[in-house]
Amino acid sequence: MPTIGWVFLLLAIALVVGSLLMLKDSANMPISKEKMARIKKRKAEVEAQEKKEKEDDNW
Repeated sequence: MPTIGWVFLLLAIALVVGSLLMLKDSANMPISKEKMARIKKRKAEVEAQEKKEKEDDNW
């Protein structure tokens, strides 16, 4: 393989590994209590809506 091929291959591997490391570092970001409460409220609303739609479909 020509030298430029190896350069591109190493560059691609470095980009993938770097992206994975950045993703790993940002995975444990803290969420405020207010935001968590809004997330749980929205989740409950969506689940209630889905349950209602499911009951409406079962005629």
